[in-house]
Amino acid sequence: MKRELSGLLLAAVLVAPLLPAVPAHAGPVLDRVRTSGTVRVCIWPDYYGVSLRSPRTQQLVGIDIDLSAALASDLKLKIEYVDSSFTTLLADLEGDRCDVAMFAIGMLPQRMARLRFTRPYLQSDIYAVTTKSNRVVQRWEDIDKPGVAVAVQAGTFMEPVMSAALKQARLVRVAPPATRERELESGRVDVFMTDYPYSRRLLDNADWARLISPPQPFSVLPYAYAVRPGDAEWLAQVDEFVARVQRDGRLEAAAKTHGLLPIVLLK
Repeated sequence: MKRELSGLLLAAVLVAPLLPAVPAHAGPVLDRVRTSGTVRVCIWPDYYGVSLRSPRTQQLVGIDIDLSAALASDLKLKIEYVDSSFTTLLADLEGDRCDVAMFAIGMLPQRMARLRFTRPYLQSDIYAVTTKSNRVVQRWEDIDKPGVAVAVQAGTFMEPVMSAALKQARLVRVAPPATRERELESGRVDVFMTDYPYSRRLLDNADWARLISPPQPFSVLPYAYAVRPGDAEWLAQVDEFVARVQRDGRLEAAAKTHGLLPIVLLK
């Protein structure tokens, strides 16, 4: 797998904001949230450490649950959560289902061409998860080998990166209701690729899981919050909020609470 992918992806992220704006699908968001007194926040409720809905209690927990509540408090608004995912992110924002997406959105070029992003607040590389009993994939270098089945979650930033990186292994795109964990445990795949937050879910909850880290940076991606184009004032409000929590310690505290301190960006 080529390390050059990180440089290419970063270059694309820097170029993407220069692309022409896409017209907004609705009126100014800031006026509407002020009038309604409510901000609608898209989350992916299966994102461990970020925006997870507990299957047992149905309670939402994670860094972006804490920070979305802080955003609503700062703007003196009520909050309404809207279930989303990486596969429906574009449709949910462009279709006016929510006012902002707050679930660690990777700043991929194809997303940046259609959405607008705040400054980044997290960043993550790609990690591999396999089973402790797997004899096919022992090291990072074993992943791109003939006969190896490599799973990615459809719609995540790992999908295009691994599609470009793999030259010999077979890429398996996993979409709900299937999960990467079940595909791995069943033996249908040898390894799956994920980011730092999701890797913590496996290591914290699955005694059969084994993490393989890249020997050097492979494809580090910044994460931010996203809004649809057409309301620069609303984007500025959310961006200023990110800058504020980076300065006042709320971001660091939330990252520490949810085990994400190693990937937090404080400036």
